[in-house]
Amino acid sequence: MRAAICALAGTFITGCTAHVPVEGPIALGQTAFVDGPKVRADRVIEDSRCPVDVQCVWAGRLVVRATVMGGGWSRQIDLTLGMPVNVADGALTLVAASPARRVNARPAKDSAYRFTFAFRGGR
Repeated sequence: MRAAICALAGTFITGCTAHVPVEGPIALGQTAFVDGPKVRADRVIEDSRCPVDVQCVWAGRLVVRATVMGGGWSRQIDLTLGMPVNVADGALTLVAASPARRVNARPAKDSAYRFTFAFRGGR
C-alpha cells in the first residue's frame, strides 16, 4: 500500500505516468501480476488464429513477445497462446487473447489486443 501511495505521489509531483502492474487482461506495453513474476506484453509476433466465423483445418496461433520480471531479473520470451513456457520455478502461459479474428474484418490494431497470462509453480 505504501509503495502504491509513493508511486502515485511521484506521479503527481513529476507529472509522469506511473507504471503500476495490474491483474487481469492487459494491453501491449502494460504489465500484469501473474501469481509470481510480472509480465509485460511487448508486441504481437504472429496472429494466424482461425477466424471465429469459419471452420479451419489448422487452428493457427497467436505469438506474443513478453518481458517477464522477477526478483532482480528480467527475460524476453515468446509466448504462444495455450502453450506453457518454463520461467523461474514454474510455467507461464498466455491463456486468453482478444479480440478474436473474423473473416471479413481488418486485422486488429495493436492497441485493441488484450492478453491474460497465468503462472503455475513457485512452490
